[in-house]
Amino acid sequence: MWKRYPSARLSITDAVTEITLQTGSPPGWLAPALVGFGVGVAAAALAARGLVRRQVRRVRAAERRARGAERLAELGAMTSGLAHEIKNPLSTIGLNVQLLREGVREMRADAEGQGRLLRRLESLGREVDRLRGILTDFLEYAGELRLDAAATDLNQVVGELIDFFMPQAERQRVRLRSDLAPGTLVAVVDAAHLKQALLNLMLNAVQAMAGQSDERPRELIVRTGLEEASDGAALVIHVIDTGPGIPRETLDRIFNPYFTTRSGGTGLGLPTARRIVESHGGRIEVHSEVGKGTDFAVVLPVEGSRGKQGEGGVAGPGKDPPRSR
Repeated sequence: MWKRYPSARLSITDAVTEITLQTGSPPGWLAPALVGFGVGVAAAALAARGLVRRQVRRVRAAERRARGAERLAELGAMTSGLAHEIKNPLSTIGLNVQLLREGVREMRADAEGQGRLLRRLESLGREVDRLRGILTDFLEYAGELRLDAAATDLNQVVGELIDFFMPQAERQRVRLRSDLAPGTLVAVVDAAHLKQALLNLMLNAVQAMAGQSDERPRELIVRTGLEEASDGAALVIHVIDTGPGIPRETLDRIFNPYFTTRSGGTGLGLPTARRIVESHGGRIEVHSEVGKGTDFAVVLPVEGSRGKQGEGGVAGPGKDPPRSR
């Protein structure tokens, strides 16, 4: 077309005009071209409109999330402050209950009246301790978690925890032992916070076995190892008990704050343990069988950690590591 109509090289409009003048009618391809152009423009406009709408929705959703996060942060600060305000006078009440108890013992009164007063003060003291425990657990769960991570031997952490927890386990007639990976098993963790998480799991295990008959063994095993997890190698600390197990309908709720099946429990021990472990980039896996027991596995990432397993290689969850206490 450009050779036949050299003057049309300037624009499509000039070409169409010249053809119309010479032939007396517009070219045959003009109408379909215009229709196609119009359809393309309409489709592009609709697509652009859809993109703009999606972008607006995303921006608004991000703004709502930001406002929600800000609101949650404000509520967290308020509740933590309120808990501290309650805890301080509660400590004063507890101190005065203790002083009153000593005063009642020293006062000259009949044995029956004195005993009645002491029982009431004992009950008041227990309730003060219970409320103090609830507030402490709440502050640990809702408060800011600041990690001071350093290279730490997990075997040493577990060994120290076993020595600390042994008297309490013996009082509950629970046989406590550890199966530790050979050599050292070093992870970059905050040792104090990790101990708190493991302690919560051990307390939960002992409490689960508290009402168990003496016919069944009461054992609590803490095991360490470098294992093959679903997403590759991982450092794992197992807290295994021979308690009654956890029913399937309850298993999905055990990490919910304030959920507990034990009378007098706060329901914050397991959520706090999970929060600590997840802050280290790990997770807690639970394997339980009703009537046989439960295994809480604290899985920590190998990245940034190093494990020296000696000759034992990688231990699987069903293997017994060779070192025990």
